[in-house]
Amino acid sequence: MQDDYAALLKALEIEEEQLQFAAFSNADALRLGIALVERARALGKAVTVDITRNGHQLFHHAMDGTSPDNANWVRRKNNVVQRFGRSSWHVGTRYRSKGKSFEADSAIDGATFAAHGGAFPLAIRGTGVIGTVTVSGLPQQEDHELVTSVLRAYLDGAR
Repeated sequence: MQDDYAALLKALEIEEEQLQFAAFSNADALRLGIALVERARALGKAVTVDITRNGHQLFHHAMDGTSPDNANWVRRKNNVVQRFGRSSWHVGTRYRSKGKSFEADSAIDGATFAAHGGAFPLAIRGTGVIGTVTVSGLPQQEDHELVTSVLRAYLDGAR
């Protein structure tokens, strides 16, 4: 089991290193946000998508079938990325790998932070984390995988 966690954490670190931008504009936020919504729609899923740069919300869309709770999850997951500089899935996985839970063992307010998958660092290569790309509405690993698969396709298309 520990080997599984070690492999997953290493894969998440590599993913965070690979999925970085050279630059990120408001137009990028719009295109990326629409790509996330379109991918969710193609999968028959309902999610809330949020893209924030330096505290400025550049894109937010709640698909039919979501609720205000999803916006709250977005906020809480974003707070994890902002505090730890890692994806919310990465932070939660690190706690689970130690047999702990973020909610019980981090001494951080669960009403403000949620280390559940779906928030990914919006990072500029050579600069660092400048914001978040977040999805809420699916099981946490699926939220994470939706974000990272669309980010990878977006970045591959930009190269």
